[in-house]
Amino acid sequence: MKKSKQNKDLIIDQLKKTPVAESACQKIGISRMTLFRWKKEDPEFAKAFDEALDEGRDLVNDVAISQLLNAIKNGNLSAITYWLNHNHKNYGNKLEISGRLKTDNGQLTPEQAASIKQALELASLLGNNNLLINADGQVETTISSESQQ
Repeated sequence: MKKSKQNKDLIIDQLKKTPVAESACQKIGISRMTLFRWKKEDPEFAKAFDEALDEGRDLVNDVAISQLLNAIKNGNLSAITYWLNHNHKNYGNKLEISGRLKTDNGQLTPEQAASIKQALELASLLGNNNLLINADGQVETTISSESQQ
């Protein structure tokens, strides 16, 4: 059990330097299966594992940025282009969308009007009201004299 705790600590330290599980396992001498079993069974270890990976990624990111800046200083055009594309609004990728929106407020066909009338009647939205479809195909309702009383 003590060896297991010691190996867990070693894995965490290794991941902070190199955030690659396989590499950390090889250096410590354990299998990936063991590592992920520990992660599944031990919530504290799982949290420390995730934090160590994040810390390791931050370290590698810092190294990568440092190398990129050195390449820029040395006149490496690819590095310069990469930096500008990702860090300068005038050189980044752009997507421009333009177009027109057309709406069609056409008249209802007699079949559509009948379907709407039937649907409203079935939904009991009309009550004692009458549904009319005017000449423009618009739905209108009229209130019967009985419903006004």
